Amino acid sequence: MTSSRIALVTGANQGLGRALVEGLAARMSPDDLVLLTGRSPERVTAAARETGRLPGTRARVEGRVLDVTDTDAIARLAADLRARYGGVDVVLSNAVARVLPEQSQAARADEFIDVSNTATHAVLRSFGPVLRPGGRLLVVASSLGTLGHLDPRLHHLFDGASLDQVEYAVESWRSAVHHGTAREAGWPVWLNVPSKVAQVAAVRAVAAERRAQDLATGTLIASVCPGMVDTATSRPWFSDFSQAQSPATAAAAVLDLVFAERADRALYGELVRFGKPLDWHDGTPPVEQDALVTP
Repeated sequence: MTSSRIALVTGANQGLGRALVEGLAARMSPDDLVLLTGRSPERVTAAARETGRLPGTRARVEGRVLDVTDTDAIARLAADLRARYGGVDVVLSNAVARVLPEQSQAARADEFIDVSNTATHAVLRSFGPVLRPGGRLLVVASSLGTLGHLDPRLHHLFDGASLDQVEYAVESWRSAVHHGTAREAGWPVWLNVPSKVAQVAAVRAVAAERRAQDLATGTLIASVCPGMVDTATSRPWFSDFSQAQSPATAAAAVLDLVFAERADRALYGELVRFGKPLDWHDGTPPVEQDALVTP
């Protein structure tokens, strides 16, 4: 057991994830521990070492190899942190699979869904129970995660759904992609849209179950939209990056939620962008990116 704070970031080798680790390490205390995770042992080791040497770093930074597509590995890590430290205080779920417009969306569907959705479900299931009172569990999503970005025929799959129901909807979508029936059912070609909606729906489902307890202890579970970030993952998809943020700038708004003295009750369970909740039912199905991609 420890009185030090424990923070964990997934997808933390580069881009926004790396910036989140650096920001946590700069704003936490010397007795605190920030765990930087990723799939590659070499990259995880190098990133943790480099972050620990940055000017302004205060907390300890350690690397942990974690393949988020391995749900058993996520469960083992959560159990290990509970045994070692009595739980965790901050979990930032940030992993994403990079897909280019010229690549077949259907061919990449399994990897994309496993990294973005199956992993999110596993993080919520495994780390929710080990989150200490007053902690923060934030899933990095997107403003595309509001329900209105999906065809209205699909809304009932996610609106008010339990986590089990969200998982079922995601697997139904995956099956439709593989069987070539996704467009007919209303699913967009662009994987990012249903994936983000499902991420936000999963967070809403878990938050609905825990709301009373978490609000009483100042604990925050939410999904977050960092805004447009200039990274190798996002750059191929958009033509205008004049308003894009650097990873460090985008991380700052997310970290403000982590370090807020009191969790804002209005943000609990919501999709938050720059400190404000987005309307779950807002949005319209995007057409520009859907026209760009290879089915």
